[in-house]
Amino acid sequence: MMRKVTKAIFPVAGLGTRFLPATKSVPKEIMTLVDRPLVQYAIDEARAAGIKEFIFVTSRGKSALEDYFDHNPVLEQELRKKGKTDLLDILKTTNMDSGAIAYIRQHKALGLGHAVWCARRLIGNEPFAVMLPDDVIAAEKPCLQQMVEAYAETGGNMVAAMEVPPEKASAYGVLDVADDMGSVVSARGMVEKPEPGTAPSNLAVIGRYILGPSVLRNLNKMKQGAGGEIQLTDAIAEDIEAGTPVYGYRFRGQRFDCGSKAGFLQATVAFALAREDLRDDLNRYLGEVMQTSKAAE
Repeated sequence: MMRKVTKAIFPVAGLGTRFLPATKSVPKEIMTLVDRPLVQYAIDEARAAGIKEFIFVTSRGKSALEDYFDHNPVLEQELRKKGKTDLLDILKTTNMDSGAIAYIRQHKALGLGHAVWCARRLIGNEPFAVMLPDDVIAAEKPCLQQMVEAYAETGGNMVAAMEVPPEKASAYGVLDVADDMGSVVSARGMVEKPEPGTAPSNLAVIGRYILGPSVLRNLNKMKQGAGGEIQLTDAIAEDIEAGTPVYGYRFRGQRFDCGSKAGFLQATVAFALAREDLRDDLNRYLGEVMQTSKAAE
């Protein structure tokens, strides 16, 4: 019987240099998208998929991230005293039960594969998810939940995939597709950041994975890949060579790359427009901006 996926790794050790100077003192993962930190979107998605244990791979300077998930009795007491029960309910969604969350330090920036490997002792011999908070996905059914449901049918390893323009494929891990079954494809290989014009397809891997413990054993070899880093893609590709099936899942939803400034701004506008309490004012403002821009041409 296939074991349920109840553990998730969140690699959050990056320095967030693309958002300096803000990230000099504020971890990128708690920068707010409308009124929630990026990491809260990932946590909510993981919970919807049935994740019970949350493992964060962090680095020096991430204490604010750890504090975010802690209880704040003084704030809760003030909100209770003022009868702000709606805000109390929101606050409760940010709290983690004792034992549900763990923090592991990645002392050297050696790549995504190395970050995942750092959590190996907390994973043991179980399947697990990997979620990159930079990738925020707007979807009616959360992306990881879609994947968990598909994984229950396929087993093996599964990665979230989306089609990208051929000229952008070199920025991603790319699937070499063996069989296209619609929402699910089977892969004969994976290539991390292929040279321009050499990508085996335009189906790129984005930051959601469901993996078996064999991937961690592959990472134990500490093989350097693209950019001299230990690549998670390479460890997954090694599983394919060993006969373990790997599937790409075309998720239903829109992915925003919130690791870039443009993607972060696009996500802010999209998520704000989806909110009834913000939509009208924002639409009005955007209309005024467009009119001013046309007048200036």
